[in-house]
Amino acid sequence: MLKRLACLALCASPALHAATHVDNSRSEQLASDPYWLALGHYTPARLGGWRSYVDDPKFFLAAEGAHHPDAELRATVEALYAPASSADQQAQCVYPARARWLKAQLHLTDLPSVDCQKFNQWFSDIAPDSAVLVFPAAYLNSPSSMFGHTLLRIDQADVQSDKTALLSYAINFGAYIQGNDNSILYAWKGLAGGYPGMFAVVPYQQKLAEYNSLENRDLWEYRLNLTHEETARMVEHVWELQEIKFDYFFFDENCSYRLLELLQVARPGLQLTGQFPLTAIPTDTVKAVSHAGMVEHVDYRPSRERELLTRAHPMARDEQQWVLKISADTTLLQSPAFKALPAARQALIQDAAYRLERYRATGQERDKARTERSFALLRAINGNPPPVLQVARPGLPEKGHDSRTWDVGAGNRDGQNFAEYGLRMAYHDLNDNAYGFPLGAQIEILGLKLRQYEGNRWQLQNLNLATIRSLTPRTELLQPWSWQVTSGLERVIGKHGHESLVSHVNGGAGSTWQLAPDLLGFAMGTVRVEHNNNFDAFVSPAAGFDTGLLWRNPLGNFSLEAAGDYFTNGEVRRTLSLNQQWELSRNLGLRLSAQRDFSQLTAPQNEVMLSLKWYHY
Repeated sequence: MLKRLACLALCASPALHAATHVDNSRSEQLASDPYWLALGHYTPARLGGWRSYVDDPKFFLAAEGAHHPDAELRATVEALYAPASSADQQAQCVYPARARWLKAQLHLTDLPSVDCQKFNQWFSDIAPDSAVLVFPAAYLNSPSSMFGHTLLRIDQADVQSDKTALLSYAINFGAYIQGNDNSILYAWKGLAGGYPGMFAVVPYQQKLAEYNSLENRDLWEYRLNLTHEETARMVEHVWELQEIKFDYFFFDENCSYRLLELLQVARPGLQLTGQFPLTAIPTDTVKAVSHAGMVEHVDYRPSRERELLTRAHPMARDEQQWVLKISADTTLLQSPAFKALPAARQALIQDAAYRLERYRATGQERDKARTERSFALLRAINGNPPPVLQVARPGLPEKGHDSRTWDVGAGNRDGQNFAEYGLRMAYHDLNDNAYGFPLGAQIEILGLKLRQYEGNRWQLQNLNLATIRSLTPRTELLQPWSWQVTSGLERVIGKHGHESLVSHVNGGAGSTWQLAPDLLGFAMGTVRVEHNNNFDAFVSPAAGFDTGLLWRNPLGNFSLEAAGDYFTNGEVRRTLSLNQQWELSRNLGLRLSAQRDFSQLTAPQNEVMLSLKWYHY
């Protein structure tokens, strides 16, 4: 920050001869160049002209620079001629990407000679040669990461040959948080732009530990075909963005959107950000980069959890029990019962026990007893090594369906025919086309459904603010909780068969079991708070249950679900539903839905509907 303030002070009285290097017509021409617009993060303003996504006034040298690229360009040229005695505060050091480009475009051969020691050392440490787009997969237990995340890894020239990626640096953009906001407040502020966003350059090993180990997320690494010059140009610009604040929004101006802007600096003329006028979900931005022909190849890094489960998969139940016992007490490695097992099975058990210890140690303080157990297990593994672990690579995230969903359906409810029209902003439910998504994960944000009954009677059927479900199966080794939360407006059955539009928040927790390779069973206890005009109280609480089956079959995804709510005012409401989706193509699905609603206030009601779903960003 100090170097920018000093730079501004030095440029307050610009050198008069600088104006001779750029006239108004030339400055306007250069100011409309895609590269200059990318350096200033300019985008067309709604009422004409320009505005910059940068929300920090200290980024600009001109008072009106946030809205006038030409004024900022002229101010930058003037700043380049400030006295060289200012050293690291001189504009050539503060804005190296701007300086290099303007020197080339305007043939500025008489600029002061400046030794930018801090920038040169920083740039030398990073030694940019090539770039990798890294996508940590979705992590449902973190509000900021439930859609995944993207960052850029900057590699040195010998990384691929020497396999030293862990020594590389990572460029990350994220919300800058001061204090300890809870998850609900964090989510709200992220939606409303309550946090500033900032770029950071950190060792890649640090980010790898955070995502791959601490949060147990799979990582996808997309090597980009950026040249050495393009990569260096991008890193130069990141120096200009240090300590510069942007507005941060979860759904559009987020980590992924900002990285697309950097790629447009690296390769001027790329049209990446223009594809995301409303939302920029990480998987969609990865698709945009891939469709732009920038990806050379893809590497996959499985999480510790996935490696552990893969190792344990071929084991019998009694062998997995051995894993639990040995991870807790390594003296059992010498027990006659364990020694009686075939050597090949001992090798698998020892390796799984070690991986389980590493998994449990995630995020924990260093523990002497655990360290000793891990050492004993490593020694046993060294004496009887298991076969190399081969983790099956899941479907590529960018090959899954697009995030926005339009649907149209026709159905019948209790003898009344209707048409239904829907739009969901993001991005996947339990029955959607499955490729690239884990079975049992659901994240839906901002969904709207309208119905048109016979006689041209329209009604709002559903306005879903958010629905998140995490159905993670329990195993002998890991016992995760399954959970769900949803809120919004929905139609519920009421007196005399009439439906009422109610607002609600509900959630639940329980367990999920892997009944077969592609079959999950789940059961949860739930709580619900509802505002219903037909109830006397302003809000009415309920306790209930939600249980069902989820089956990935050759046609698509099938679900069978039973749920109930028991209100404190005596109302009892239950639902039995089934859904089968046919995957017609990656971005087209046909879904058959059937539902039976029960309430003590009226007779049961039946509904059946066939809908066509189009996934399109």
